[in-house]
Amino acid sequence: MAIITIFSADFCREDEVVQELVTKTSFRLKTTDEIVAEAAVLAKMEESKVRRALTLKTSVFEKFTHEKQHALAYIKLVLSKILMVSAGRDLILTGYASQMIPREITHFFRVGLIADKEYRIKVAQEKQGGSVRDAEKLIKKLDEERALWLKKYCGIEKPFDPADYDLIIPMNKETVTEAASLIIGHLDDEIFRPTASSEQAVEDFNLQAKVEVALARKGHGVQVQVINGKVILTINKNVSRLNRLKEELKTIAQQVEGVESVEVVLGKDFHQTDVYRKHDFNMPSRVLLVDDEQEFVETLSERLALRNMGSAVVHDGESALSLIEQDKPEVMVLDLKMPGVDGIEVLEKVKKTNPEIQVIILTGHGSEEDRKKCMELGAFAYLRKPVDIKALSKVIKEAHEKAQAVAK
Repeated sequence: MAIITIFSADFCREDEVVQELVTKTSFRLKTTDEIVAEAAVLAKMEESKVRRALTLKTSVFEKFTHEKQHALAYIKLVLSKILMVSAGRDLILTGYASQMIPREITHFFRVGLIADKEYRIKVAQEKQGGSVRDAEKLIKKLDEERALWLKKYCGIEKPFDPADYDLIIPMNKETVTEAASLIIGHLDDEIFRPTASSEQAVEDFNLQAKVEVALARKGHGVQVQVINGKVILTINKNVSRLNRLKEELKTIAQQVEGVESVEVVLGKDFHQTDVYRKHDFNMPSRVLLVDDEQEFVETLSERLALRNMGSAVVHDGESALSLIEQDKPEVMVLDLKMPGVDGIEVLEKVKKTNPEIQVIILTGHGSEEDRKKCMELGAFAYLRKPVDIKALSKVIKEAHEKAQAVAK
């Protein structure tokens, strides 16, 4: 029997079709939640951060932390291990994770579920309520996000291109039971049985994932391709010490069991302005700078970047609080005197909701009374402008160390 992968447009009764298959066959379902949970354990990351890798949402700190890239590497590792263990049998995979499996692995029965707009609107209203217009807007948004994610992370230009599937089922023309029966009717097709080349592709996928993880653990993120045990690493961002980076990447990859050879090449985007950054796990990379003096805070962010510290910038307290809800920093550098929600109010709210975040006050207008108030509220340090960049960097490093200790 073949492995079944099911990828569905939203509101096409995917869950019901999958449940029907599980009931009528000996196949077991490996859910996206299970894959994410296993990847999170291996990566020692929060599940929410790994799950976010399967969406278009990207951390404002990503270019320094490479969290999304690392999470995707661990998801691939979990998937490849599943395929190695399953040996091509009794498995159902669904969702975005299933689309990360290379097309060279052919002993898969790839199913796509689609439907016309009227059907999807009807199902959306049935499941979520709301008006026809609400359903139309939601479906359009989800379709756009799906297309963008698949193109960016899987290189898939069309989400439901018939060339990429063994069977595409229009759910507006088939019932759930009929859809499941159509799938089951194909499972003994000879073409979907494992071949030597397909099994080699599984081994290559597993090796690709292991190399990506090995690089991620050392703070690197480059494109990895494996063909019959031969590894090709592609650098797509500009780098000043190219030969040094090539040797470092090659050394890491060569230490992975199963690698026969390593080649490092330059990608088509190498000469773009985006700079390659290795993530240094010992340096602060999730620093939020909050200051309404835009020129000052942008310059500060650039100067910290030169010291290998990753930061994001917002210009008011309300934006800072909003960002923290979605993307927590480890350290904040916070101005006091800002329009709207001022620094003291931000500090108070942050320490109540996220006490592990270390807040450094950096102000040009604060009084001694302000200093005492901030320290009482839990500020890590209170500094006055102008500040020496070396002194500020030292305090940020100390705050980062405390944040790391608290997290453990």
